[in-house]
Formats: sequence, structure tokens, C-alpha cells
Amino acid sequence: MIATCSGVILAGGQSSRMGGENKAFVEIGGVSLIQRVIDTLASLFEEVCIVSKDASIFNRLGLKVVEDILDAQSPLSGIHAGLASISTEYAFCVGCDTPFMKKGVVEILKHAVEPEADVIVPFSGTYYQPLCAVYSKRCVPIIEDQLKKGDMKVDHLFDRLNVKTVSYDTFKQVDPDLVSFFNINASSDLRLAEKRLADS
Repeated sequence: MIATCSGVILAGGQSSRMGGENKAFVEIGGVSLIQRVIDTLASLFEEVCIVSKDASIFNRLGLKVVEDILDAQSPLSGIHAGLASISTEYAFCVGCDTPFMKKGVVEILKHAVEPEADVIVPFSGTYYQPLCAVYSKRCVPIIEDQLKKGDMKVDHLFDRLNVKTVSYDTFKQVDPDLVSFFNINASSDLRLAEKRLADS
């Protein structure tokens, strides 16, 4: 069976709320945040790449690393570079700071891929999870156009695409507490993650 989807790890954040430390390499339970994501995706995709503004930082992780093509302070530029670099039609795109990503959540999104969908994204009824979603290569020119207009909001992209949403209730079957959507932006989030790991 030919693979139709790859994994793309977005690691281009500024880590400004982590005291300037690159949060990708912050550890919980002795394992870095990005390695936790890599370990999850490596068993689900034949092709996994990391997108960063500086590839040299991540070369030692043993994965293909690509740099942003567009100069924009937005995850959209990472999604764009990832889509442009992969060999498959679709990519599951996720932030490097989601240490509790469940394989079952990713598998649900993979299995929800269908030819007419440009984006497959978790949706609560009021809120999308755009950094835990599958994107088609068809998004590339739309992202380029949006960023050229100075619009950095990922979910604004959805207004121009065929979006397939997947209800949070679907994910609760494999991730009852929806910890897959928990990401670490600040030191307080890191403390919560460490507590969750200790309690698990």
C-alpha cells in the first residue's frame, strides 16, 4: 500500500515564554518534548520530518529537517514548508511541544483522510486544533497567498478550503482526557506536564 500521509513536526516557535530556552529540548521524565513526539509519529508514518527556522539545531535527531521557505512568524510557514517537502499528498502536522500525543488520535485523523478534504482537523464545536491536523498539498498556494496578505492565523485558512472536522467525542474514545491537545508554552505548563506524568 502506498503511503498517503507523512508526519510533520513543527519546531519553529520562539520559546519566548520559556525563558528563551528552546522548548523542543526541554525534558519531562528524562525525555525531550520533541523526542516524545518523534517516538509517537515514527511508528505511524514512513516519512517524518521536522520544520524549523534553523535546521542545524535538529540535525542530530536523525530525521529529515527542513527550514521555513516563507519568512513569517506563524505556524502556517511551518505547515507550508512541511507540505512542500514531503513525498505524500497529505501531512499530519503537529507542534513539537505536545508530549502526550496519543497514537490513537493520530490514527483517527489518518483514517479520516478522503480525496476531497483539504484539511482534517479536530473540532470541539467552537474551537479547532489546527496544530494537530492533517493538511493536503493543495493548501500550499492558499497558505502562500494568505501570508503574503499578512494574515498569520492558521484557522483563517479554513475559510478558503474544504475542511473535514472530527468531533472531540471521537477522540475521547482513545484519549478520554484529550491530553493529546495539551501543549507546553510556558513554565507553568511544564509543571502541569510533569505532574501529569508523575500521576500516570
